[in-house]
This record gives sequence, structure tokens and C-alpha cells, in this order.
Amino acid sequence: MNESGIQWAGGAVGVVGVDAGGTRTRARLADATTGRVLGEGAGGPGNALSVPPDTLVRHVGEALRGALPPGGGTVAAVVGGFAGGGPGRGRERAHTALTRALALEGVRAGRVEVRGDADIAFAGGAGNPADGLVLIAGTGAAAARVADRRQIRAADGDGWLLGDAGSGFWLGREALRAVLRALDGRGPSTALTEWVGVLCGGLSKEHVVRYAYGAEPVRLASLSPVVVEVAAFGDGVACGLLDRAADELVSTVAALDPRPGEPLVVTGGLLGPGGPLLSRLTTRVSVLGLVPDPVRDGLGGAVALARLLV
Repeated sequence: MNESGIQWAGGAVGVVGVDAGGTRTRARLADATTGRVLGEGAGGPGNALSVPPDTLVRHVGEALRGALPPGGGTVAAVVGGFAGGGPGRGRERAHTALTRALALEGVRAGRVEVRGDADIAFAGGAGNPADGLVLIAGTGAAAARVADRRQIRAADGDGWLLGDAGSGFWLGREALRAVLRALDGRGPSTALTEWVGVLCGGLSKEHVVRYAYGAEPVRLASLSPVVVEVAAFGDGVACGLLDRAADELVSTVAALDPRPGEPLVVTGGLLGPGGPLLSRLTTRVSVLGLVPDPVRDGLGGAVALARLLV
């Protein structure tokens, strides 16, 4: 909801941050000087590479509409961080979608900038750091090295088919593999079998395989909470999957040549505050001299970067 009393006349006083992820898009209006939140809104998925252009504009517009007063207004700067918004076609599509959505919602901005999701996630860390590492683990998984608030190296983020090791999709796929192995005697029994049987409409290999191949592969990420729930009851297979996921994420960070003591911002559904892999990751990266700094999402970082443009 928007806070009354915003003085749009006489110059821009606000900034807008946009966090457009694979699941939803969020926008925040904030005071350019203090960072005080003045309004927030949400819309549908915002991956610049996988969401059709017109749909992407609509989802960004929904988020802006919820964050801004009716009819829009003038802001000093807008920073949009987009999944899939790295250099190249993704960034071009993200910039086009953002500028179109701003125009449609009546928003006039002094400066508009598009960043990748790693940039805004890292900027949301304690003290708004400029240099260090960021690790994102949600539906997908990727890590990046950031210098002067811009990504300069990346590891993984290669998508469900080729990478995203340790992600929600990875956990869901490995859970189905474990169930299939248990059903035909190649692997140990697991409580995952019963849960997956309910989800798949039947407890047989045929049901599991049909479920796995019957829709978009990314749907398997919805199984990751099942793995977490079953692991909480001490199931050995589920606990092993969480351990392996954490190991994969540490390997991704290690590929970026971490330096002891440098910032490591972590975010995403698996690693944000209270995330199911956070404690496992914390233990493992301690040997690298790193301490994770969990942030809920990249929205605060997008606002921080927008304020730096003023």
C-alpha cells in the first residue's frame, strides 16, 4: 500500500527498485534520501529470457502499480534487477520491458538502469557492499563475484538441464530419482516414496515417470519443500539430498576463488533468512573463511542501487 503525503511536485523525491525473479516480480518505492519504504507491489514472474515480452511488461506493470500512487509520478531513479537479465539479449529484453511498463504506468524517471539478479541480491547485503560474492539458491542456483557493485564472474546458473546444482529443481529431480531407485530395489527405502506417491497420483514407477515428464521441468522445484519436510523427520535419504545440495552450492562458490573474510551474500528460498540449507552452507563455507549474510531477496538491493544514482 502507498503512504499518503508523497510530494511529487517540485522535483523527484523517490526511487524505485524492481526485483523480477523466476516466480514473481516485486517493486518498492522508497525515499531517495533516507531509504524509507513508501510503497510496495507485486506481479507475476519476471525472468527476462523465459517470460514472453508482453507478459513481462504486464507483470512489471502490476508490481509498479502496487508500489506507486494512482497515476504514477516522477522519481529520481529506477533500478530493475531481472533474472536472465545479464549482458546480451536478456538485458535488452529487460530494459525494453521496464521502460514500457514505466511509461504505461505514468512513471517518469530521471535515470533507469537494468541489472542482473546477482547485482541486486549482493547490494542488499549488510552495509550495501561493493565487492565480494553472492550465492542464489531458489528454483535455480548460481554464484557470482561482484566488483564495484557489478558482476564480473559467474559460476553455474546454467539452467535445469545443464546446471543449477543444489537448487530447488535439483532437489526435486534427485528426490524423484531416489524414489524410482527405491521402487525397483536399486536404492534404500525412503519416506519420500509415500509423499511422492500422493503428489503423482499413485505409487508406481509409471506414475512417477509420467509426473516428471508431464509438464515443464521447472515444476520439479515444487518438490524441494517435500525433501525438507521429510528430512526433518530424520529420513536418511532426504537428509542426504540436503547435504549433497549444500555440497554442490559450496563447490559453486569455491569456483570463484573466495578470499577469507570477504562478504558472501546469500539469498533465495533455500538460503535466505531461515532457509533450509542455510545452516549446512554456513558450516561448509567456514573452512573457506566465509560467513554467509542471508538476505530475503534482491528488492532492498535494487533500491540501494537506485539511491546511488541520485
